[in-house]
Amino acid sequence: MKRRRTALLSLTALLGAALVASPVSPAAAEEVEQLKNGTFDTTTEPWWASSNVTAGLSDGQLCADVPGGTANRWDAAVGQNDITLVKGESYKFSFTADGSPAGHVVRAIVGLQVAPYDTYFEVSPQLSVSGDSYAYTFTSPVDATQAQVGFQLGGSADPWRFCVDDASLLGGVPPEVYEPDTGPRVRVNQVAYLPSGPKNATLVTDATAKLPWQLKNAAGTVVARGSTAPRGVDASSAQNVHSIDFGSYRKQGKDFTLVADGETSRPFDIGTSAYEQLRTDAAKYYYTQRSGIAIRDDLRPGYARAAGHVDVAPNQGDGSVPCQPGVCDYTLDVTGGWYDAGDHGKYVVNGGISTWELLSTYERSLHARTGQPAKLGDGTLDIPESGNKVPDILDETRWELEFLLKMQVPAGQPLAGMAHHKVHDEAWTGLPLMPSDDPQKRELHPANTAATLNLAATAAQAARLYRPYDKAFAARTLAAARKAWTAALAHPDIYADPNDGTGGGAYPDSDVTDEFYWAAAELYLTTGEKTFADHVLASPVHTADIFGPLGYDWARTAAAARLDLATVPNKLPGRDKVRQSVVKGADGYLTTLRSQPYGMPYAPTDNLYDWGSNHQILHNGIVIATAYDITGGSEYRDGAVQSMDYIFGRNALNMSYVTGYGEVNSHNQHARWYAHQLDPSQPNPPRGTLAGGPNSSIQDPYAQSKLQGCVGQFCYIDDIQSWSTNEHTINWNSALTRMASFVADQR
Repeated sequence: MKRRRTALLSLTALLGAALVASPVSPAAAEEVEQLKNGTFDTTTEPWWASSNVTAGLSDGQLCADVPGGTANRWDAAVGQNDITLVKGESYKFSFTADGSPAGHVVRAIVGLQVAPYDTYFEVSPQLSVSGDSYAYTFTSPVDATQAQVGFQLGGSADPWRFCVDDASLLGGVPPEVYEPDTGPRVRVNQVAYLPSGPKNATLVTDATAKLPWQLKNAAGTVVARGSTAPRGVDASSAQNVHSIDFGSYRKQGKDFTLVADGETSRPFDIGTSAYEQLRTDAAKYYYTQRSGIAIRDDLRPGYARAAGHVDVAPNQGDGSVPCQPGVCDYTLDVTGGWYDAGDHGKYVVNGGISTWELLSTYERSLHARTGQPAKLGDGTLDIPESGNKVPDILDETRWELEFLLKMQVPAGQPLAGMAHHKVHDEAWTGLPLMPSDDPQKRELHPANTAATLNLAATAAQAARLYRPYDKAFAARTLAAARKAWTAALAHPDIYADPNDGTGGGAYPDSDVTDEFYWAAAELYLTTGEKTFADHVLASPVHTADIFGPLGYDWARTAAAARLDLATVPNKLPGRDKVRQSVVKGADGYLTTLRSQPYGMPYAPTDNLYDWGSNHQILHNGIVIATAYDITGGSEYRDGAVQSMDYIFGRNALNMSYVTGYGEVNSHNQHARWYAHQLDPSQPNPPRGTLAGGPNSSIQDPYAQSKLQGCVGQFCYIDDIQSWSTNEHTINWNSALTRMASFVADQR
């Protein structure tokens, strides 16, 4: 869950010397122009330019000569200040623009002209590629008299020329109704159904009585038929829907379609190979997220890039990072690790849950009835370490573990043994920006209890899993885990600042009883020591109902402990009750799944989809899968497998949320170096990348401009600018990795 504001920075203080326009009248019921002189017929007044930009009138346009060598979009800009906005009013923002040479990206914003420079709307068209005339409608989230329209032009290595004309901000326009293209009304898992698994689909229809359906093979031959089951109006989508169950058909094949109510679904396979590939692709995601190492094209064709944050200009580097002012007087080498998401930050709490989940994917393969550890073994991921006789998933996870260990406060310092919360840039950077091109100063943020317990938990788990391959590393991780545990006991209530969100996510968590439970559980499972067992048994979390509707996450880690206590062999007193609690939690999620016409184990309170809802659906599916590992009950296997259908297209938007999977799939995730939507020379995210998914709060300006009033599943848009619905993250892909591995193990 990404509680953060990515790339919201508007123009920096350098614009304080810009020309200032007189305030215009508030928008009335009729359409009212908010900008002055958007046609540039005789002058550029009252438009301003930042001090490093030369701007003037040219053939009835405002043209600006932009210097090369700037790092961020807002380092060079033109715009107009003192614009009045009315909260709840809809505005049409339009302009024509071109660039020479063609292909430059401009960030056009409507935002606050003074600190904190909030952005109310933004778009980033690529000039002369995405067109020359642009028009957008958005609704202002605030009342403002100091708003601005700005064209941010920086971030290019070479100088270029920007020209704009017919700039307009028209108030009082009707709100734009965004209608996503949802394709055929028969919604299926566009990737694959298991031959022996459940096969369900959802039909969107006005009909209230049952309807006939047909399953056709690639040749168009009807191979199965039946009748739909009317389900009424689905709360998660506000659609009238029917369910289709074609699970009795068990033959393998490619390019099946489902036909009902005059509609033909998108094609899908019946087979297992797609999940075998997904198991690999979802885990391969992490290699291209690595910090501190050059990504090789021979290992990831199309994704090669220079090493990021290794003290090579323009990076200020992670080799000797100072704390934020006033936090500490030392520096740490925090090179390595995974970039958390679409930005350049690295966070211990999000790294913790991600590390645990990848390690648990491997650990499950060792103990579960259907586990296949060889499928995660050496050579399966084709990473630099392949061939070293260590399972590749452990090699990949070690890249993050080594970083987590570096974040521990060194001996002799105040709070020794605690873990710093995060390291990232001093200020937000714009898109696109390769890690090696990031010029920002890097800073360590204060140590806190949650981060320390994340380190304790994951380092303890690592100790037992790496011991067969590297006893020295296992000993080092266990020592670090013990040190972190002792430090957390001594400092049990140091919390992350919820307002520490400049340049990176805040990740605040003021309840760490679950982290104490998790760390104690992992230390017990690795050491068997009574002191850790006693802490587990005494924790109020141990007997609490922890399997809520949202699912577990970086801030809700009790399930990590409970699932491991239930499945990793141990002698904890009362372990049978632990296992029963997991099965009970799975029963609740199965009840939810059966109640949802789209078949997902997720029904948040008041239908308010949370940030990263897709990975929460997967996490609830993982609880169901674990119940199968415990009991062998087919209902749990089928429920877990069915949870993937929603992710792969059986949803209201009729799209797969995994890049490269399904005929229509998310591929414009918010990212600085998979930014193909903004820069065609960059790739889309790699195959197997999970998008965050519907988020009812739609915090980013782009989503707000399109999705106001959205219902549940419709609160999503596949656009790089929608960081609140469409980011990718290491903890979301860890959920996909674990679930893909489980499904691939089923036959």
